[in-house]
Amino acid sequence: MHEIFTHPALQAGLLPFIAALLSAELFQRLRLSGLAVIAGFAATVYFASDFNIDPLTETHKIIWLGIGASILALPLTLLPWAHWRTLLSLSAAIATAWAFWDSLQQRALVDALAWGTGCALYAAWLVFWFDELREKSVAAANAGLGLGLGSGCAALLASAYLPGRFALALGAAAAGYLLIQAISNTRLACGRSFTLPLALIAALAGCSAVLAGQQPWYTLPVLALIPLAVRIPVPERWTIWLQSLALSLLSCACAGAAIYLTWNKGAPLF
Repeated sequence: MHEIFTHPALQAGLLPFIAALLSAELFQRLRLSGLAVIAGFAATVYFASDFNIDPLTETHKIIWLGIGASILALPLTLLPWAHWRTLLSLSAAIATAWAFWDSLQQRALVDALAWGTGCALYAAWLVFWFDELREKSVAAANAGLGLGLGSGCAALLASAYLPGRFALALGAAAAGYLLIQAISNTRLACGRSFTLPLALIAALAGCSAVLAGQQPWYTLPVLALIPLAVRIPVPERWTIWLQSLALSLLSCACAGAAIYLTWNKGAPLF
């Protein structure tokens, strides 16, 4: 039984998918279905890592920043303010610098500034553009699916196994959240409880894999295109199945490009 629950496909695929399905359905009437993404992530953390605070490692920082983002997102729905999007993006940049502070300190000053700035901008970018999808549950779910799969598979190819599982858990959770909408042909509540933790955790997982030195840095700009790609307008008369098919092709194309670049690292880009 222990071997079953330690299998990567179960930890990063099936378990977060089931957890997201159940939580999305359970919280549907409370309009908190967006919690599906953190439920799926937590399921993977439980079996693949731990929730310890001491020692506060880079992995534990990623976990608790993700959980903190999910908790923070709940009251924001009750406090409408035009500038939350900008503030959250800035906060994500600062949180990213803090998460990788120890790794950056081991580099030369110029390198540390370059890598730290790049990772902070990547996190801020994802949080900023995912926040625009908070009222578009189908687009947000497809973006989460592509970003989770792309970040996760690229990280695994780069031998960043734990960040890879975290990112894949996000993709699996987004798939479960999307499946309920496709089957019922009804949009679920989304909100920042879905978009904020998903964007932040995916950004941190991707940066962790890149800073480890195995995943090429130029995969991150490719993955950053995903929340923009799903903004393409699709006919409202289409069923959610058809809308998801169109949007998933776009998001997964970006994910596939990032995976290919990681697999083919070292080859000329042009």
